[in-house]
Amino acid sequence: MVIVGNWKMNKIVSESVKLATELVAAASSIQNVVFAIAPSYLALAKVSDVVKGTNVKLAAQDVHWENQGAFTGKVSADMLKDVGVEFVIIGHSEQRTYFGETDLSVNKKVKKVLSLEMTPIICVGETIAERKAGQLELVLSAQITGAYAGLSGDEAQRTVVAYEPVWAIGTGVTATDDEAQQAHQFVRSMIAKLYGDSTAQSISIQYGGSMKPDNAAGLVAQKDIDGGLIGGAALQVDSFLGILNAAEMRRQ
Repeated sequence: MVIVGNWKMNKIVSESVKLATELVAAASSIQNVVFAIAPSYLALAKVSDVVKGTNVKLAAQDVHWENQGAFTGKVSADMLKDVGVEFVIIGHSEQRTYFGETDLSVNKKVKKVLSLEMTPIICVGETIAERKAGQLELVLSAQITGAYAGLSGDEAQRTVVAYEPVWAIGTGVTATDDEAQQAHQFVRSMIAKLYGDSTAQSISIQYGGSMKPDNAAGLVAQKDIDGGLIGGAALQVDSFLGILNAAEMRRQ
């Protein structure tokens, strides 16, 4: 079970430190769930100091696939590694929608992150238009195949997938438990086609789409849902803790 709070473009550095400090204190009893927070690039180093030595892990919201060099405005994987990042979110729908992320660039980033022993969280998901057009499986198939191109089975086992129905991100609308389970089951079946059932079963597949304390228990109870990539609910300690507690109960 892997829960990651994606803070997106929220919280200045001092606010990020405060939230991380409060979370460390509040979530100290969570033992059976792997969980991380992903503040902005600017806050990573200071938040890293806060969570170091605790059960709260550090995640980054994106990365560039090249090494250090003439790439103005980008952040390299070794920079993230140096400040203690363990998870990197790759291919988020907002990156795909607003900033030109493609399956090819996702694949490059995944390979770079794996090469430095960090864990990529590979985001996949369909828009409402694609779902209504019956293209859910087509879209997910292309995204999974593209993200994992050229990866060995051992490398695939070191990844996490986040299924995020684009129509449920930041809208307050959530996929039903059954809708989410069906999509997760298909994602797992795609990974099984590429690497076999054992590898597919070993990979955590998160749900990312307006998971909140009041719907988390139903979602994480589904057979193929192994956690969550949390947006808005991760910006408050109480709501994020509610989701962590629901996941912790599932693991007991």
